[in-house]
Amino acid sequence: MQQTITSKLEQALSPQHLEVINESHMHNVPDGSESHFKVVIVSDGFKDKMLVARHRLVYKALEHELKGGIHALALHSLTMEVWFE
Repeated sequence: MQQTITSKLEQALSPQHLEVINESHMHNVPDGSESHFKVVIVSDGFKDKMLVARHRLVYKALEHELKGGIHALALHSLTMEVWFE
């Protein structure tokens, strides 16, 4: 699942920086689970977009995975300007 998330976000948003972190081990789930993720994504595609619009772009790219498999997704969606600050 982690690799799928990475691939889909790379294709959809061409990020300058992308971290997909499996945080499932921090939750009450079976060992080896891939259900809770934190995503740090920096993309020019977020420029001039409100936070909700940025998240919608991510949700659209991961539509299939969000319907089954991903239980929680913590998003940190940043523009290049904010990332460099």
